[in-house]
Amino acid sequence: MANAALCQLSYVPGNIKSSLRSASLGGKTSKLASSQRKTTPKDHLTPDAVKTIQRELPRWFARFGRELPWRETHDPYRIWISEIMLQQTTVAAVRPYYERFLARFPDVESLANSSEEEVLRLWEGLGYYSRGRNLRKAAQVICDRYQGRFPDTLAGLQELPGIGRYVAGAVASFAFGQRAPIVEANTLRLYCRLLGYSDDPRNSQGQQTMWSFAESILPTKEVGDFNQALMDLGSMICTPKSPDCPRCPLKTVCRALESSTQHEIPRKASRPDVTDVTELTVAVIAGNRVFIRRRGTQERWAGLWDFPRFACEPGEQNETRHTRLVTTHLQNEYGLAIAEVYPSMQIKHSVTRYRIDLRCYIAHLCGEAADRLKADESWVERDLLTERPMSVTGRKFAQHLVDSAPRLPFR
Repeated sequence: MANAALCQLSYVPGNIKSSLRSASLGGKTSKLASSQRKTTPKDHLTPDAVKTIQRELPRWFARFGRELPWRETHDPYRIWISEIMLQQTTVAAVRPYYERFLARFPDVESLANSSEEEVLRLWEGLGYYSRGRNLRKAAQVICDRYQGRFPDTLAGLQELPGIGRYVAGAVASFAFGQRAPIVEANTLRLYCRLLGYSDDPRNSQGQQTMWSFAESILPTKEVGDFNQALMDLGSMICTPKSPDCPRCPLKTVCRALESSTQHEIPRKASRPDVTDVTELTVAVIAGNRVFIRRRGTQERWAGLWDFPRFACEPGEQNETRHTRLVTTHLQNEYGLAIAEVYPSMQIKHSVTRYRIDLRCYIAHLCGEAADRLKADESWVERDLLTERPMSVTGRKFAQHLVDSAPRLPFR
């Protein structure tokens, strides 16, 4: 019993830990406790600390866990959709998309039989559009290879397009109750602080440490709820900037709290320098139709429809210069002869490390619109513009064209 107590004491925050150790040992240093600290590797906690996590975390989750629509089911399809949407996206942003997506694609068969354009239209605004394309591809694999039934193993799940180790672990544990670890943004931060891990958790060694630790603390049952609790604790208590340590159910086993380094851990990733980019985009008008193109596989927002767009010198403010550039670009790239060009609106936005100043122009075609177009080009009726899947900025410009139609010289 004394040895077990000493193991537990090694994770009590500093000032309390010292007084308790002195009281229990008559002020003498515990050789056993010292030995345990030396032999416990930095990427693991003691067995007693793990037991504390396995006991206290479910208790906390039962009281404070979030009620989310994708937690009301064990359907692997719905869980998979939610986990893909939640990558790089907040819960608040995902909720309406999740409901709309499932209303249109209630099962894997309906998603497999959809068109890419329809999927992207529903995905519009979530960003990282390859996620939507891979959902459709994976649904087709599930229907073709597994007769519409989700693979229930980690290996099988990771063979599906767009499913990596985290999503596979989430689906395996949430839907099938398998003992599968998870590492994502919230849990990675929590693991780093529990371990007092001050190295970079994102490099190969750091990732190995995080996954090993995640597996080491898993209980033998109710693994899905345990993993959900880890994510909620990271999201609600062990937050990036202001962790609420006094309310944390795991504060007695947190090495970062013990060393007062919870605000420095995890090590922050270096941010790339922001690059300023000026782009020109143009709506070419012929009668009541507007020219648009589908973006290529190597472009941002691949597969979405957009107006012709290209970069020019950053900070270029000369509208006369812009007009010449637009006219030349449309002639050279699309064979479109332009009668006149004039400015319409300006949109500022950011994409990854780029800060983009988008200058929007309207151009009138000289003559009639050609009926022969490339497969990724289209003349669309103005009122139907907003039905196509577009980037956020493309959508803003398209909506402006539709809303401003009475004032715009469509002819």
